[in-house]
Amino acid sequence: MLETLILDNGAYTIKAGIATNPESLCHIPNSIVRGKHDRRNFVGDELNNCQNYSALYYRLPFEKGLLTNWGIEKNVWDRVFSNNVLKVDPTQHNLILSEPCFNLPNMQEMYDQIVYEEYEFAASFRTIAPRLCLYNDIPSLYGQRQGSAPDCVVIVDVGYSFTHIVPFVNGAPVPSAIKRINIGGKLLTNQLKELVSFRYYDMMEETYLINDVKEACCYVSNDVFKDLSICRAPPSKNKIIQEYVLPDFTKRHKGYIIPRAEDGSLQGRRADNTEQILTMNNERFMIPEILFNPSDIGMNQAGIPEAIYQSVQACDPDAQGLLYANVVIVGGNANLPGFKARVQNDLRRFAPAEYDVRVSIPENPADYAWSGAQFLASVDDGARLQNKLVTRKEYLEHGSDICRIKFGSF
Repeated sequence: MLETLILDNGAYTIKAGIATNPESLCHIPNSIVRGKHDRRNFVGDELNNCQNYSALYYRLPFEKGLLTNWGIEKNVWDRVFSNNVLKVDPTQHNLILSEPCFNLPNMQEMYDQIVYEEYEFAASFRTIAPRLCLYNDIPSLYGQRQGSAPDCVVIVDVGYSFTHIVPFVNGAPVPSAIKRINIGGKLLTNQLKELVSFRYYDMMEETYLINDVKEACCYVSNDVFKDLSICRAPPSKNKIIQEYVLPDFTKRHKGYIIPRAEDGSLQGRRADNTEQILTMNNERFMIPEILFNPSDIGMNQAGIPEAIYQSVQACDPDAQGLLYANVVIVGGNANLPGFKARVQNDLRRFAPAEYDVRVSIPENPADYAWSGAQFLASVDDGARLQNKLVTRKEYLEHGSDICRIKFGSF
């Protein structure tokens, strides 16, 4: 039996690996990056070899959440399949591939053409990442015994370009109830760049660096007004303010937060004269706050808790109670501290009182779709996956029509 390659093709990071070997899971930047100082192109994981992350120029295959540049994507995939990363021969593998929600039909045909004609995979299964999440052991997220997935689940995918709320009833998505918020990790990073550039240093070209600052310093506040009042206090009484040491790319290639003293003050360690300090105060929680109040930056959209409420209310009334009780948040932004508690508290205010509200975040939310695909490929020795695969022979005979029929599309 052929091995199965899993490619969770995210707009920011590709999660790729062999289903039978979970340790093979790799996180590859889905981009070609030009280094201003290195003066070379870094394809995918080659970015790890960059010596100076300042003023990097990104070329991305995804634009507004859709794969629009196959020239870039093929270069990244070639790197992923090569001996430098996974060492796989596509012709000897089946493929599980994720695609964006609401992917356009002509783009889906392009996916199929690349998979079957360019790389000649033996067979493939293409679907959206939230559907792959369903194959995980969701009951264990709520402390229940391992079992099959609940009949009704809401997957909240807080991704790079968008945030999608996808309700599933009996394993099938409810297309009319799917909600999309035009905010993701990319917008948060860009907003932080503008804010830091206005208040401190010019960081408009430092996408890589500011993304590191966001991941290290930002969190989701559960009481924004209280935290804002703390931020206005003197530094000695301000428990929120942080000092982030920027890398100089000679001695330090990675920034870090200066630890506080035992009394909680900022005097834990004094910076030397060569260190450039970025002070993070209310930026730490006001940037993630955009996910909950898009109107803060002039976007006329609902925040995540309200969008979940709207999505559930658009479903069959008989399923709404189960949907509120099985909300799963995935995606890289779910790693922000305080995310789960904030969604739980805000959603409780929207949901009818007679319904239980349960929100969970997996241990590795960015890998949750990949792990679901891995379980699909391994359960019953891959028998469940075999029923979903379209072979290359079937594609060459029927074209993308057989893929639309077998994979399903909305």
